[in-house]
Amino acid sequence: MSDAVIQLPTAGESVHETYARIRAAGEVIPIELPGGVPAFVAVSYRAVSEVLDDKLFGKSATNCPALRDGTIAADWPLRALTDMDHMLNLDGLEHRRLRKTISQAFTPARIAALEPRIEKITANLIANFPAGNEVDLVANFTTPLPVRVICELFGVPAGVEQTRIKDWTATIVSATSTGEQAQNAMIGMIGYFTELLDRKRRAPGDDLTTALLQANEDNNLTTEELVNMLWLVIVAGHETTVHLLSTAVVTLCTNPEQRAKALEESRWADVVEEALRYGSPVVGALMRYPLRDVTVADVDIPAGSMVLWHGGVGRDARHYPDADTFDIDHDHRDQLAFGRGPHFCLGAPLARLESRIALSMLFNRFPRLALACDPADLAYVPQISTTGPVELPIVLDSAR
Repeated sequence: MSDAVIQLPTAGESVHETYARIRAAGEVIPIELPGGVPAFVAVSYRAVSEVLDDKLFGKSATNCPALRDGTIAADWPLRALTDMDHMLNLDGLEHRRLRKTISQAFTPARIAALEPRIEKITANLIANFPAGNEVDLVANFTTPLPVRVICELFGVPAGVEQTRIKDWTATIVSATSTGEQAQNAMIGMIGYFTELLDRKRRAPGDDLTTALLQANEDNNLTTEELVNMLWLVIVAGHETTVHLLSTAVVTLCTNPEQRAKALEESRWADVVEEALRYGSPVVGALMRYPLRDVTVADVDIPAGSMVLWHGGVGRDARHYPDADTFDIDHDHRDQLAFGRGPHFCLGAPLARLESRIALSMLFNRFPRLALACDPADLAYVPQISTTGPVELPIVLDSAR
């Protein structure tokens, strides 16, 4: 691609600034991924809706010739995400076979039953904020909460094991990791989940890993398939929620009238939906491949091309009235933050439950909570898929 093509990430600017340039350029834009790999990104509601059509686009990397014929190097860092054989990277019958197993374990009733435990974890984190009036919420709240919830759900013990999962995930999804670093993190995770499955076979518990093994008695998934499933749901089950919570706190602090309405009317479920629309943590969902030459939003995309879709379609003024206004009264019935169709995010109910509880308890406990810096000064995680503040310094009890 030529030098005029936008690079993702672009050195010297945040991923939000890069996506602002992409959105200004059109609805579907050619980009360069790390290593000079060409791709397209869909950024409008109309374009993303077409990219999410599983009759036009597949999820399997077998649909992308460049990943199979040597065009893209074997050590390309994003191969840790594109090449893994899990249900997010499969289509049709194979996808349904895997999703059936995890769905039998990851039930709405099991998620709903987590509410008291999520409330307890949230309360403990708040009670153990460092002494003083200023706290980094990323380190002390928005990261440990989703990590603990998803790890407890799958029977991963607190302490070293949960820390390893957090660190491996950060390495795999970072745009600054080398191919070797990403692959080593993936190898570490796969080895860990293999051992976790063996542990739960020997000593079943009241956790989702045990439930997954029990559900699989009728579905005959291999150990490799089960391991890859654990990898997917545990990584996806905490990393995006970390950034959703942090971004929502920033948004509420910069929209005091909406925060006041949420507190007065206990509208935290609406806060979560509007946060997903207004500031989705998913900036570039990986990866879809056209099954044939297609035209999306008047842009021709060759079969087999890499296509990302932008989670920030909720800010598309062509589709949403007052798109740049944060308002919890907005209509959220056409929400695309969790995707659409067969690959709709399995963890959406958990993310919504965690976020509602976390934001409600945080702001009810600290109704005068405020940012300790200019929001424009916040640094964001340099990832091309999901992002949120690296640190989030807040004042627990502002003088206002």
